[in-house]
Amino acid sequence: MNKETQLLIDKGEMLPLMEEFYTIQGEGYYKGTAAYFIRIGGCDVGCHWCDVKESWNANLHPPTETSKIVENAKKYSDTIVVTGGEPLTWDMTALTSQLKNEGLQVHIETSGAYKLTGTWDWICLSPKKMKRPTQEVYDSADELKVIIYNKDDFRFAEEQAAKVNANCILYMQPEWSKRDTVVPEIVDYVMKNPKWKVSLQTHKYLNIP
Repeated sequence: MNKETQLLIDKGEMLPLMEEFYTIQGEGYYKGTAAYFIRIGGCDVGCHWCDVKESWNANLHPPTETSKIVENAKKYSDTIVVTGGEPLTWDMTALTSQLKNEGLQVHIETSGAYKLTGTWDWICLSPKKMKRPTQEVYDSADELKVIIYNKDDFRFAEEQAAKVNANCILYMQPEWSKRDTVVPEIVDYVMKNPKWKVSLQTHKYLNIP
């Protein structure tokens, strides 16, 4: 990679674009609604159950001009979801400012492990044990989505819920490969602790991206 490209990436004027697609949001508060997803490559959080491990290595995904990403996105939807990988690995200021200039609603799905950059209409925080969120993301999160893989994740969920702001909506979501085991446990937990809601990966049930 040449120095000029690296400089543009450092500024967020180019981003390692893995994929972009128009689909139905499958998870959390906005599940069931149409949205255009922008998946940015690069993540060192390293969840062993991640279902998009091919996003981890940013070098596998072509540096793409932010303006081109925005130009394409605005053709499809009023709601844009920036996901990864871990999008906050990169400076999101340029991307979100251009999307907002087009009058679009801009959401992010993040582990919160890095500095919060960009302007967001909705922040979905999905914290991971390996690399905890920054306080700024805890304070700004609109929804907390904790992935339940084993019993210790219920403890982790409560630990994380204690750190987010009072208006943050709390979700527990089964890890897909463990859903048959953990869904009954999540249902039982949420019924006993109704501050929580259940989130499912409905896009996988619908067999869409």
